[in-house]
Amino acid sequence: MKTFWPRFLSNPRVFLGLVWLGLLLIVAITANQLAPIDPFAIVGRPMAAPSPEFWLGTDSLGRDVMAGLIHGTRATILIAVVATLIAVGFGTFVGAVAGYYGGLIDDILMRFTEFFQTIPSFLFAIVLIAVLTPSALNLIIAIATVSWPPIARVVRGEVLTVKSREFVQAAVLAGQGDAAILLKQVLPNTLSPLIVTGSLLIATAILVESALSFLGLGAPNVMSWGFMIGAGRSFLRQAWWLVTIPGVAILLTVLAINLIGEGLNDTLNPRLSDL
Repeated sequence: MKTFWPRFLSNPRVFLGLVWLGLLLIVAITANQLAPIDPFAIVGRPMAAPSPEFWLGTDSLGRDVMAGLIHGTRATILIAVVATLIAVGFGTFVGAVAGYYGGLIDDILMRFTEFFQTIPSFLFAIVLIAVLTPSALNLIIAIATVSWPPIARVVRGEVLTVKSREFVQAAVLAGQGDAAILLKQVLPNTLSPLIVTGSLLIATAILVESALSFLGLGAPNVMSWGFMIGAGRSFLRQAWWLVTIPGVAILLTVLAINLIGEGLNDTLNPRLSDL
C-alpha cells in the first residue's frame, strides 16, 4: 500500500475530480465571504439575463442566482456528507455484527436489511420527509435511512471473508473480546471496499437531496441546488440559466465523485495495486 498515493493521484480522472471537489470545498467554506448577501434576498428585476451586475442572472423573484449557487454548494454538500457518514456508520455496524456472529443474528439483521431494500428508496425518502416534516435534520435522516443497506451488505461480505483468516483466529485464541477483534482485526481489513462504496454513496445522496428539494421537500429557508432547479423549472424557456446552471453543478459534482470512486477502486483493488 506504499504506492497508494502515487497510483491514486497519477490517474488523470481522479485529478480532475479532486480539483472540482476542492473548488467546491473552498466555495462552501467561504460562501459568506464570496456572497455576503442573503441568497433569498430580492436584489434586482426578475429573470434578468447574466450581466456584469449579476454574473449568473436573477431568478423569477429577482434573487441573485450566483449567490444561490454559492450558498447552495454548502447546503447540498453538507447534507449529503453528513447523511452518508451516518449511513456508513450504521450500515457498518449492522454488517459487521451480522457477518461476525452469523447464525440467527445474521438472519435477523439481513432480513431487516432486505426489508429496507424492498422499498423503493426515493419513495421511502419522500414518505419519511412527509411524516417528519421538511427540515435539514429530517432530510439527513431520510437520506441516511434509505442509503445504509448497501453498506451493510458490503461489510457483511468482507467480514465473512476476513473472520476465517489466521490472524483473527489467533486473536480469538489469545482471549481478545469480540468488540476488540472486530475493531482491531476485522474492520480494518474491510476498509478498501467500504471507502469505495462510501465515496460513491455521497453522489447518490446529492442526487436524492436535490430531487427532494426539487419537489419542495427540502429544508425550508435553506438554498440548495435542487431547490434552485425546482424554483426555475416553470421558466425554462424564458430563463434557461435558472435550471441549467445548478443542474450543471450537480452533474459535475456527481461525475467528479464517481471518477474519484473509480480511482479508489482501481488503486485499492488488491489485484491492481502493489501489496
